[in-house]
Parts: sequence; C-alpha cells; structure tokens
Amino acid sequence: MSEWNLPQLPCYLNGEITNLRDAKVSVMDRGFIFGDGVYEVVPVYAGKPFRFEHHMARLARSLGELRISNPMDAQAWRSLVDKLIAAYAQSQDAQPEAIDQLVYIQVTRGVAMRDHAMVPGLTPTVFATSNGITPPTPAQRAEGVACVTADDFRWKKAHIKSTSLAGAVLARQISADVGAAETVMFRDGFLSEGASANVWIVKDGTVVGVPKDNLVLEGIRYGLIQQLCRDAGIGFDLRRIARSEVFAADEVLLSNASKEILAVTLLDGHPVGTGKPGPIYASLYAGYQRAKQG
Repeated sequence: MSEWNLPQLPCYLNGEITNLRDAKVSVMDRGFIFGDGVYEVVPVYAGKPFRFEHHMARLARSLGELRISNPMDAQAWRSLVDKLIAAYAQSQDAQPEAIDQLVYIQVTRGVAMRDHAMVPGLTPTVFATSNGITPPTPAQRAEGVACVTADDFRWKKAHIKSTSLAGAVLARQISADVGAAETVMFRDGFLSEGASANVWIVKDGTVVGVPKDNLVLEGIRYGLIQQLCRDAGIGFDLRRIARSEVFAADEVLLSNASKEILAVTLLDGHPVGTGKPGPIYASLYAGYQRAKQG
C-alpha cells in the first residue's frame, strides 16, 4: 500500500497520538534496519482489552530476551491502549463498546548508526495503532479451513515475539499461494506451530499442544485453552507431537488473536477426522465466547 493510500487511522508514536499517514520513523531505527524489536497484538471486545495482563507479561518477556528496556509500566501501557481504543472507535463513528478491535504494539531498540552490536543507552521507539478485527467467516466456522504443511525453517528463538518476521512471512506465503488458511510447520518431524498461529491436536477427547519452549511462541491462548478444557472436563496435555500424530488426529485446531479458535478440516488435501469441525472445537469455541463476555 502506497503511503498516500494509508487509511486515516489513529496511532501512537513516541508520546504523541497522530495518524498513520503522518507518523514518521527514522530510517536508522534499528527496527527498520535489523527488525530489532518486539510486538504484541491485543484483541479488544466491547471496548475492553482481552487478557491484557497476559499480553503485557509476554511483551515484557520478549523485551527482556532482546535486552530492550521496557519503556512503560503496566498502568501506562493500559492508558495508551485505552486511548487508542477510543480513538479508533471515534474514527469509525462508533462507541468503543460497539466495535471489536486489534491493538498492535511495537517497541524497537531505537535509532543509531548501523552496527550489529547492541548500542547501549538508546531510547526505544514505541509505536501502536488499532484496527478492526477480521474474524473467520461463518462458512469457515461451519466447515473449517484447509491448511498445508512445511518444514519449520525459522530461527530457534521462536518464543520471542520479534518483528524479525521474514521466516513467518515466507511460511505463510506457502499456504497463501494455494489458497489455504495457514501453514502448519514441523521441525525434525515434530509439530512446532503455524506461520501465525499455534496448532493443537485432539485425540481420544484430549487436547494436545506442543511444549512451551524456545521453538514456539507461547500464544496467549495457551493458558486460556487449558482453562477452557478444565472447565469443560476435557483432557489437556503439552508434549512433543510427531507429524504422524497430526495426520491421525481426530481434530486439528488453530489459535491466535484474530482466529480465536478455528478448526482445520483439510491438511495437505487430506480430511482431518470426519472432515468437519468436531465436538471439542465446538466446546472450546463456545467457552471462548463466554470468556470474551466475561
């Protein structure tokens, strides 16, 4: 999208609320030069950030891994997000509680002459904006989605929610090229995650996910899905999952901020389970909606 075609959406940049067309960052910002930064995407339902404290905890963890100082405390982050929620709703001539949103937050190390080594004492660049959520369509909810598989060729620090996303972009394009919803990745024959979502399998009534280690991003929905399983009396386990187990699963699920929980019903052209969204998906999706309302 050309600069002059950017929408007039509100954003925050280094202390000021402005709009996307007017926001400017130095070409020597390390986020631009190296992808040296982290980000978070916070869903907002009825004007309220969903699992906000969990997002802030993960932001702090990612910043710590990259040795970037956190530029705000929890109260300041919440104040900023609330301002963006109101500003986006106003730009859409709506009340905040009437429109669901995704707030994007990005923190880079800051501006310095190009040098791979971390430059000490920089002021982090803070950018944030909000936009509407594009949820799965009713047809996708009813029928599930198709995915394809690929080797996980990304780096081994996937637990950092880094802005260095070239690997994820390439992985997602593999599925985009064939009209699929997501690329499910495997490392050394074991499930890791999707290009932009966590991946779960269901076998014999138990939801199984991969361990929370450096090879996957711990999605905010990890804890939520565990809680939803507990509430519904569904088994829950985290362990290494072989590729063969994924193709033999009763159900395969995706989770992220915009998809929430979504059923995969076709994988590399092969039906998953019955080829329709299954009962565990239905139970978790219903629980997710109740959690949003709460």
